[in-house]
Amino acid sequence: MALRFAARKALSSSAPLVQKSRTAGESIVLRGRWASSSSSSSDPSSPKPNKKVTHDRLASVIDAVNDRKLPPELRGQRNNVRSETDIINVVEQRVWHAMEEGQFENLPGKGKPLDLSSNPHADPAEDTLYRILNKNGCAPEWVELNKEIRNSIAGWRLALRKAWMYKGGRDDSKWLELSEVLKLQLRDLNNKVLHYNLIVPFGRQMFGFKWEREIDRLNEEIQMDK
Repeated sequence: MALRFAARKALSSSAPLVQKSRTAGESIVLRGRWASSSSSSSDPSSPKPNKKVTHDRLASVIDAVNDRKLPPELRGQRNNVRSETDIINVVEQRVWHAMEEGQFENLPGKGKPLDLSSNPHADPAEDTLYRILNKNGCAPEWVELNKEIRNSIAGWRLALRKAWMYKGGRDDSKWLELSEVLKLQLRDLNNKVLHYNLIVPFGRQMFGFKWEREIDRLNEEIQMDK
């Protein structure tokens, strides 16, 4: 009995020592791994990503995609394309070549009136809305605003021509008074143009009106009338 009791006591007392030695060994292994990983990460000889190379590759891909958007006649010459006019010229040349080759002859529906009841190039929802407005005798807001701006600028130019008669006389007070009123009216017209450009479909925007340009326009008209 005494021998068994002594053996159990020895085993129980040695167990913590074994556990401590295991944990110590594990800590040594972990420290070794951490040291190796930190040394490898801080090693200046390890390869690093080159930002310039990545940027150049991305730029070359973007250039290739943009180049594919151009007509075949302009591919490889993207730097020479300065505006949409260059692309429009290519399209016009294609149309003229097609006309000379007779590709527009004997087309289906030749000599018959066009069916304008629907627009195949417009958004289906907008096309339906425009047809409903047309049937009810209405027009989109930008169409009505376009008519209003054109009528207003025509009347404004007539008023400017009448006020111009008071310029250059003995007393320019009448001209100065009328010119201030006309400038305010022109500013209101430009506000309408700005609103029109925001709601009109793309490609139908109009330029604003400038006082100096309108004066030059009036002088040209007066010179032509003489």
